[in-house]
Amino acid sequence: MPTAAPARSEQFTITELRREFDVSARTLRFYEDKGLLTPHRDGQARIYGYRDRARLGLVLRGKRMGFSLAEIKEMLDLYNLKDGQVTQLEVSLEKSRERIASLHEQRNEIDDVISDLERACDVIEGMLTEKRREQSPCRLDEALATE
Repeated sequence: MPTAAPARSEQFTITELRREFDVSARTLRFYEDKGLLTPHRDGQARIYGYRDRARLGLVLRGKRMGFSLAEIKEMLDLYNLKDGQVTQLEVSLEKSRERIASLHEQRNEIDDVISDLERACDVIEGMLTEKRREQSPCRLDEALATE
């Protein structure tokens, strides 16, 4: 039996969600194509319910945290299991810990690159200072006086 559309007070248009979450209509349609959102149709219009609104917030948060859309979909789809969300929470926790470890590794790599760049800047500044000193007017005067 098809599910009834949400009551009007629980409905959101594409424009309302677009404005609330600062995303494009194209983004919302893309998430729909990926199965992340499932709006009801009223003719050509998409009508989103609270579930879609909540899922959109979770999708955007997941993207900000660096999860792929496939990972986000996997975690969201686990909500529908009839196990009181235990599996969803376990998978989300595992993926979150993996992401944290990955971000720590990236931060360490970034810190190493920053240190390398700072050392390179110090060397370049020293070389530049020496080159400028060699070209100073005093040196030019000395060179002219010996000719």
